[in-house]
Amino acid sequence: MLVAPAQADAKDLTAGGQPGPEDTMDGTVRKDAVEQAEPGSVIPGAGPANRPGERATVRLRDVGPDDPPRYAPEWLELREGADAVARAGDLLDPLRIRLANLPGRSGVVIHDLGCGTGSMGRWLAPRLDGPQHWILHDRDPYLLHFAAVASPRAAADGSRVTVETRRGDVARLTPDALVGASLVTASALLDVLTREEVEALVTACVGAGCPALLTLSVAGRVELTPADPMDEEIADAFNAHQRRDGLLGPDAVTVTCEAFAAHGATVRVHPSAWRLGADEAALTAEWLRGWVGAAVEERPELKERADRYLRDRLEACAAGELSVLVHHSDLLALARPTGGTR
Repeated sequence: MLVAPAQADAKDLTAGGQPGPEDTMDGTVRKDAVEQAEPGSVIPGAGPANRPGERATVRLRDVGPDDPPRYAPEWLELREGADAVARAGDLLDPLRIRLANLPGRSGVVIHDLGCGTGSMGRWLAPRLDGPQHWILHDRDPYLLHFAAVASPRAAADGSRVTVETRRGDVARLTPDALVGASLVTASALLDVLTREEVEALVTACVGAGCPALLTLSVAGRVELTPADPMDEEIADAFNAHQRRDGLLGPDAVTVTCEAFAAHGATVRVHPSAWRLGADEAALTAEWLRGWVGAAVEERPELKERADRYLRDRLEACAAGELSVLVHHSDLLALARPTGGTR
């Protein structure tokens, strides 16, 4: 499901590919964008299916007719509140300063990669001043529809916010794709990229001279209370699953920081943990199923014990007796602006 960004006046988003539909959103959604969604292929439940533990926020690559169905927006809606609370607000002041000092700009153009249902825009747009034009990227037109209709229309100071949607694939991101961008954002993206894809993203941001706010990347650490002897074993197996097929998983933030630093960018990292208690029982239960499911997929010999572990954990969750700290990291990279001084 994710995406190569492009400036508002649009070059092809893929290397050698065809441009996807470009739907300018200002309170309306084009009918053909909705029709492409094929609602019957959307999974009706919350969270991942067919691939236990796979994150529902991004689907990166086109793999053919046997690709599992797209994900429903329910999972993204379920996690949106926890995401909003977790994001590192301490990174906003340096971001605001950079955006306020961009040369020759009367507004900002923000590319949101793997936008899902648009939760980043709903969180960030009302926290920034001035006119904003958001370009929402995702592979899935069904999710792009939800993102467009639920996007905010006003900035913190009441300035206008406009929205546009584009389809594409982050694995095909080209260096000129972000020309004209003021900011790149993403949530829960870096850990499902390869080293090569991170380098392509970093190169594009640095080439455009725009900052990048990349939030909610898994850190590979989970704390459950009360503790269980199997917690660490499941966590280790899950982390191994996240690193499958060359994906960075919990190494993503370190690799991304190194890549930005190698290009001369200033990088700040802040923790952004989910803190799940009794009030987040529904999200905790879905997260547990995916977490344990991925661990078992990676190490099938765990299955019998993991089934018991999951049953006990879900019972404790339903009773309001379980709390979970899922560690993430937020990253703000400030590349040298093009056409101005740092």
